[in-house]
Amino acid sequence: MTSIYDFSAKSLAGDDTALKQFAGKVLLVVNTASACGFTPQYKGLEALQLKYGSRGFSVLGFPCNQFGRQEPGSAAEIGEFCESNYAISFPMFEKIDVNGGNAHPLYQYLRREKSGLLGSSIKWNFTKFLVDRSGKVVGRYAPTTTPEQLTKDIEALL
Repeated sequence: MTSIYDFSAKSLAGDDTALKQFAGKVLLVVNTASACGFTPQYKGLEALQLKYGSRGFSVLGFPCNQFGRQEPGSAAEIGEFCESNYAISFPMFEKIDVNGGNAHPLYQYLRREKSGLLGSSIKWNFTKFLVDRSGKVVGRYAPTTTPEQLTKDIEALL
């Protein structure tokens, strides 16, 4: 695998989604959770989507229940939460593991491409990976980094 576009994932609706459909876009890949202290970042993520979507940018949300069991819901419940609380318009995918033996291949790739401060493992929900238009992972940001703090990096890639 040479880029993020070589992977696929299931949407919240259960449809296989080839990430190559996002080829040529700048992407922000985020592992999300509905019951996390960082959950309000959904608002900032949606703001980025609305601000930059027409310029070839997309957030991709990947719910994960590996941290404090903060995403216990079904795909339908996650979708309803995102819609009713944050009016999310960016693509959301089925719940996945981001660490361990069952980690989704996409996250195995992301972790290999950009290690964090304390190694490659994802430390918590709302870790963010910035991907350029060619599918290369160019940045990794801690959960404490707010979406608003990524504006300059995103604009540099657009």
